[in-house]
Amino acid sequence: MVNKLSQHHSQCVLYYKKLTLLLIGCLLSFNVFSQQDNLISKASELVYSNPDEAIKIAELILKTSQDSQDNAHARLLLAKSYLVKGAFNEAVINAFDDVSLLDDINVETQVEINIIKATLLRKLYLDKQSEYYLNQASEMLSKESIKAQDSLHSNIALERINMLIDRRNSTEALAVINKTEAQFKSFFESNKHKKQSLYIAKERAFSDLTQYDSAFVYINKIFSVKDSTQVTNLYERAMLYKELGYLHLQKKEFDKSEKNFFIALRFAEILGNDNLLLQINRELAINYLASGQKSQHKVYNDVFLLLNNEVELMEQEAVNTVYNLITKQHENWVSSEKDIYQRYQNLLLAGILFIIVVCVFFILTSQARKKRIKEIISYLEISKSNLIKTKPTKKSSKRRIAIPEETEKNLLDKLKRFEKSKQFLNNDMSLALLAGKFETNTKYLSEIINRHYNDNFNTFINKLRIKHIIEKLKSDSNYMNYKISYLAEECGFTSHSSFATVFKSIVGMSPATFIGLIKEERKSLKKKENVE
Repeated sequence: MVNKLSQHHSQCVLYYKKLTLLLIGCLLSFNVFSQQDNLISKASELVYSNPDEAIKIAELILKTSQDSQDNAHARLLLAKSYLVKGAFNEAVINAFDDVSLLDDINVETQVEINIIKATLLRKLYLDKQSEYYLNQASEMLSKESIKAQDSLHSNIALERINMLIDRRNSTEALAVINKTEAQFKSFFESNKHKKQSLYIAKERAFSDLTQYDSAFVYINKIFSVKDSTQVTNLYERAMLYKELGYLHLQKKEFDKSEKNFFIALRFAEILGNDNLLLQINRELAINYLASGQKSQHKVYNDVFLLLNNEVELMEQEAVNTVYNLITKQHENWVSSEKDIYQRYQNLLLAGILFIIVVCVFFILTSQARKKRIKEIISYLEISKSNLIKTKPTKKSSKRRIAIPEETEKNLLDKLKRFEKSKQFLNNDMSLALLAGKFETNTKYLSEIINRHYNDNFNTFINKLRIKHIIEKLKSDSNYMNYKISYLAEECGFTSHSSFATVFKSIVGMSPATFIGLIKEERKSLKKKENVE
């Protein structure tokens, strides 16, 4: 009897132990999920105020979480944080990570990832690709009903507006702004931060149209909005003070302009955003040049030139990364399609009774998938053969990159049109920007220029600029009376010294000497005409 009681007691103790362990396991699981939610929420708050800390938290989530939704959210936070820092390549890597393509990622996160992809591609001048991902985000929202629908719709609208403003279509941008403001009026009234973003866009559009009084109205409205996010969103604060500095500069209020640029500069330095620092230093250099402070102009112009080289290299790297990641995803897609095709073939062999049904299903689904692949490839304007067959080559001055003949011909045609378009006079012109406009990668473009013009990209652009200014000097006598600094700016150079150096290296003499020779030539021609 005692043995039976003892045995029963042991069984009860074992049962309660198992029950306790089960309860502890449930509590721990709940605690882990709760902690992940808290980390995501904390990182989201820090993205625009302390992106470095947000990056650390997001990386911690990736290391500790096995949940694909959490990982997708972490990748989104990393892409946003690196974008705030101006680190385009790191932002691209995280935005285009394969985790975002998984089926169990919720629609809201997928939409946000597509929006951040569109933003990155816009900043890299890949406009058609940017529009593709923005349309994807709109399609997802039209099919689903989620709580944050107004917020996401407004984000899509703001991205379209920023694209129009960046490409100098500001009149159209204002029309879209007014339409968006009316469509989401109640949402903007309850969400001050989104309203500020709309006001910033409106200010930029008016500023681009040189309607500076209207621009001042909206920038003052932003400062009048009482909202805590004004303080924490350092990126928008930097943009805001940069815009205010620019408006004061247009009104020749140099002291006010300088003060606001310096506030913007401090915010940009905290964020470590080289692209933003580049813009602010350029505006400060222009401010000092316009106000006659030559020594200060040189200081900030030198910083601008240094940052310009760094940002150009960063943009080239990001453009190449975009194409490499898209290539990889297409290869995975094709591989997946082959697997599906093979499975269907195996099913066909399973029995005669299913042959007709399986064949019909196979034909319909295969055609739909092939059509979808062709649409995407056509939309991105990337040659499938280039994407799959191109392999990275070692850097060597003797070896050439293999470029398909048709691609080479298209790029040459585009370069010829580019030479006639005078776009090379844009002082922001870079290999990455031109590659984006041509919808190719920088390696192809650089190789074509080297192969057919026997020059690198910078020499190619510089020769076009010098040729342009020489034609102006020869055809328009007024140009001979302009200052060298004006001629430099006219043909796309950012400084007198860089223009003079490049001119001498190409022509073999300084601009002043060349102008002197033209004047002498014209005097001798006039004398001959008078004698005759």
